[in-house]
Amino acid sequence: MINLINRAGIFTLILLFAFQSCSSNSDSGDDTPVITAPTNLSVQVDVVGKTAENPNGDGSGKVKLTISATNATSYKVLINNELKELTDGNLTYEFTASGTATYPIIVSAYNGLKYVSKSTSVNVFVARKLIWSDEFNVDGAPDTSKWGYNTGTGDGWGNNELEYYTTRSENVKIEGGLLKITAIKEDYMGSKYTSTRMLTKGKFSFKYGRAEVRAKLPVGGGTWPAFWLLGDNIDTVGWPACGEIDILESVGNNPDVIHSSLHSPGRSGNTPDTKTTVATNSATEFHIYAAEWSAENIKFYVDDNLFYTYKNSSTTPFNEKFFVILNFAMGGNFGGAVDPNFTRATYEVDYVRVYN
Repeated sequence: MINLINRAGIFTLILLFAFQSCSSNSDSGDDTPVITAPTNLSVQVDVVGKTAENPNGDGSGKVKLTISATNATSYKVLINNELKELTDGNLTYEFTASGTATYPIIVSAYNGLKYVSKSTSVNVFVARKLIWSDEFNVDGAPDTSKWGYNTGTGDGWGNNELEYYTTRSENVKIEGGLLKITAIKEDYMGSKYTSTRMLTKGKFSFKYGRAEVRAKLPVGGGTWPAFWLLGDNIDTVGWPACGEIDILESVGNNPDVIHSSLHSPGRSGNTPDTKTTVATNSATEFHIYAAEWSAENIKFYVDDNLFYTYKNSSTTPFNEKFFVILNFAMGGNFGGAVDPNFTRATYEVDYVRVYN
């Protein structure tokens, strides 16, 4: 994945630096000490593990900056859209977006409120690393250090869904190396169906990377399994301002058709940001459903076959941390009519993995 710096953001920070300097140059009197602006600014950028065979580093994403300037008392470094303030001229920084990219760097050396700046850039390779996963290898209930639950009806969860979400073993369990979420037709707490919705909110979230699930989908009209991401800031900004990335949605009334969609302000509900593809035998075979997410794009795959690329930008909600959700809904606006002969169905998940 490529992770380029937003040039408008850099320009804004340069203006901020200049404003800070200009706004403080007025002398209050002849006794004001004369402050000399730094000179001879030198910036050395070393990529960790750089060799002739690996000119962009060893894949760790680490770079070391050595900065010096005459008369400098402090430094500021703008790197990867992050502003670092230093009291000396040494900084070790780790890029995390996988792939090879060119990153611009702006360094400013300060003496009081006077400064001098210099721009440079660095090419860095970051190897893909697993940052979170659940392999579902221990029988019993899901790991509570990784997963929590939404329970109840949620007034249809905004979609007129028919299920009551529970944490019961009848609806969710790990068995034989698989997570099994089972929807059951039964009268329960005023609802006609039960199922489970599990999420990593408050336990794990991430910004940019690859999220994937290996899963076998349930069978039956009205079934609606999903694997998706939701903005960590939902409790403060609400939905859809927090953003939603639907990596996998499928409905039993239209089997083997896989939907990937994005929801954001003005593009919620029947969002235009959506595409479909076909996963043959999705209810009898496991497939890998994935999204690769960066500041520039969100790319959706089934079995590593790219079928949808969404153009991301600084104006979307998709530049903050998101958490992971697995759920199995019944009916509703998207799931549609439930087969009157439906009794139960199971959504089987081999693993969930998140990479940098």
